[in-house]
Amino acid sequence: DNPHILPNLTLGFCIYDSYFTAKWTYQTTLLLICVAGRLVPNYKCDIQQHLKAVMGGLDAQTSLHVANLVDIYKIPQVGSLSLDEYGDHIQFVLSFVLWRWRFESLQYAGILSLLLHFRWTWIGTVVMDNDSGERFLQIVVPLFSESGVCLAFIEKIPELTYVTEMKDMFKKGAKIHDHIMDSTANVLVANGESYFMTFFRWFPYLSEQDHVTSIPIGKVMIVTAQVELTSLVYQRDWNTDILHGALSFTIQSNHVPGFKQFLNAQDPSSPKGNGFIRSFWQNAFNCVFPDPFPGNLDGNICTGDEKLEFLPATFFEMSLTGHSYNVYNAVHAVAHALHAMTSSSLRNRGMVTRGGLMFLNQVQWQLHHFLKVVSFNNSAGDKVSFNENGELVTGFDVINWIVSSNQSVQTVKVGRTHDQAATGQALTISATAITWNSWFNQAQPLSVCSESCNPGFRKKVKEGEPFCCYDCIPCPEGKISSKNGRHWNVYLLSILLIKSRTEPLGSILTAFIILFCLITALVLGTFLKHHETPIVKANNQHLTYTLLVSLLLCFLCALLFIGQPHQLTCLLRQTAFGVIFSVAVSCVLTKTVMVVLAFRATKPGSTMRKWMGKRVANTLLLSCCLLQAAICLAWLATSPPFLNVDMHSVAEEIILECNEGSMTMFYCALGYLGFLAMVSFMVAFLARKLPDSFNEAKFITFSMLVFCSVWLSFVPSYLSTKGKYLVTVEIFSILASSSGLLVCIFFPKCYIIHNKSNRPLVIPQMLWEVFPGDPMLSLFFLFPANSLALPPATPQA
Repeated sequence: DNPHILPNLTLGFCIYDSYFTAKWTYQTTLLLICVAGRLVPNYKCDIQQHLKAVMGGLDAQTSLHVANLVDIYKIPQVGSLSLDEYGDHIQFVLSFVLWRWRFESLQYAGILSLLLHFRWTWIGTVVMDNDSGERFLQIVVPLFSESGVCLAFIEKIPELTYVTEMKDMFKKGAKIHDHIMDSTANVLVANGESYFMTFFRWFPYLSEQDHVTSIPIGKVMIVTAQVELTSLVYQRDWNTDILHGALSFTIQSNHVPGFKQFLNAQDPSSPKGNGFIRSFWQNAFNCVFPDPFPGNLDGNICTGDEKLEFLPATFFEMSLTGHSYNVYNAVHAVAHALHAMTSSSLRNRGMVTRGGLMFLNQVQWQLHHFLKVVSFNNSAGDKVSFNENGELVTGFDVINWIVSSNQSVQTVKVGRTHDQAATGQALTISATAITWNSWFNQAQPLSVCSESCNPGFRKKVKEGEPFCCYDCIPCPEGKISSKNGRHWNVYLLSILLIKSRTEPLGSILTAFIILFCLITALVLGTFLKHHETPIVKANNQHLTYTLLVSLLLCFLCALLFIGQPHQLTCLLRQTAFGVIFSVAVSCVLTKTVMVVLAFRATKPGSTMRKWMGKRVANTLLLSCCLLQAAICLAWLATSPPFLNVDMHSVAEEIILECNEGSMTMFYCALGYLGFLAMVSFMVAFLARKLPDSFNEAKFITFSMLVFCSVWLSFVPSYLSTKGKYLVTVEIFSILASSSGLLVCIFFPKCYIIHNKSNRPLVIPQMLWEVFPGDPMLSLFFLFPANSLALPPATPQA
């Protein structure tokens, strides 16, 4: 009825039943190829029934059998054939098969993601006893095992071949039912053909134990997309509790406008009705239409006014299923391709045909070309097209089946798979939207063989059972487990965090760091406030400020060593310590050199005056710092520090620590600091006899003596200490050496500034207010007057 697609032309169709067997599939395919009713291959005499395309069956095996024949005649087949299920064998028979899917890998990845999402590691599976079932097991068993999911059991439902085998099938089904009921696995993955559910619905009625048939199967069923929710005629009113709470993977579909109205408009008495509707109507509503010969009525009379929507959903659905949606799209794909082929022929060849039907005589392989490039939007708004391999790549919806008390079935979409996502991201699921089987009282089911082992216990696999089944036994003395039973690496709560700020020692060190930071900031503030005083000007203001800022950063750097280490702090703490300390020591070295140059420049006719500018000081400072920065960069580039778990240094303790990576680079950085300190000490020592009116070199000598003493004692202490106290040694060395520089170099200057301004010393101002006249403070802050005298106010000074 669409005027834009094949106007004034009606497509006919033939439907054949393959009975899910290869024999009947081949026979019905030959009947399709040949003239209707005459099984004579290659005989053509009826243009009205000229076959243009074939729609594949619901099952991949049926489509494969059809492809074996239609490919010979180059007739395009549009069907749901899975490439993953049959491997390389199908490559020889798929030249003219479109709508092929590579969706098995996506579906299995989605099922695995679903299992891992709910932490179901102990599952059972039921498959058909055929090639398709074997292929399913070959794929999923290793895939699931790699992710820690075990199979509690594998049951195979036999295919029915002869009626005489019904008794054996029921006996086999009873054993399968009892095995499923006895298993501790609460999750059941079901894979099969489209008719699989008709067999499975027998399960509640089969058992070798009489009392079991009245007990529902308390399992979460996960059903693959190949399985349709179907019933045989006699199963129409059977109990459907087994389906309640099941999760089904279905091919993504959409709502087709007008479909429900189309179903409601079906009339079995209409002369335009299809040839199946009367037979279906009688089976569905358990009635018969009046026989034209009187006296042959047997059963209820069909009125034709029965409503399809009143049929059980397990028998007939009022919405398109995933398979039906694909058939709908396949028919429209063929129609669009035929329309494109007709338009191309008329346009390119200028054909004038009788009744517009000349294109029907064209050979079939021409239609295949137009099918490969067809692209359109269907009435549901979805785009339909094939890729370069003739494949339709699609995802899956996850459907939750909900059975009401009146045995009606409602389907709710609770998740979706993504065709372009990786295995771990193949599924999005809304757990809160799922209605679980009543067996679990609406609580999320748990399906594991063994509970997770608590910290301090390890797994011992039970002999003869899968790896998911184990006993929890205590760890050996001195050992502790670093993994739990859920397959994720975790840090146990018993791990002792190195120098946590909540520990007493960590709190004390943190308090000292904050105190020294405040003192350094106050000293810096004092120098900034009194920057016009001679004592500040005489000691190179910029070097003084740089030294104070670097000392402040040195104290703050110690905080990186306290608390729980992380990868970032491991990378920063040693390199930041090395670079910042090199700046501080380089400032001291530069100040010492500039003091020596200053006194030499005061001699008449001295050539040292040209070395007294800021450029020389800055060059010397940058040169010393850049070399240490180069060492640290080389350290990070070759063997950087990393986060490490130390389980051996201290018994009964697991220490989360930073491994230095390369100890050679660590000692290189430390040795360079020692080298700068020794050079500063020697230069200051040689300048100690300079005039007493300017005694900066004496303070620098003493500060470098303290600095070198601290770090020389650090090395043996560092090598002899283990466990969490290893970091304490380095923190103490940082604080001691930094505070030594601060006290020895700057406290005398602050005392002079205090005396000249007739105000309390800025640094101990707060302490003096709390402890007025304290003798210890006087001893700490007062120095001999002759060693603190200001230099003469000369231009050289």
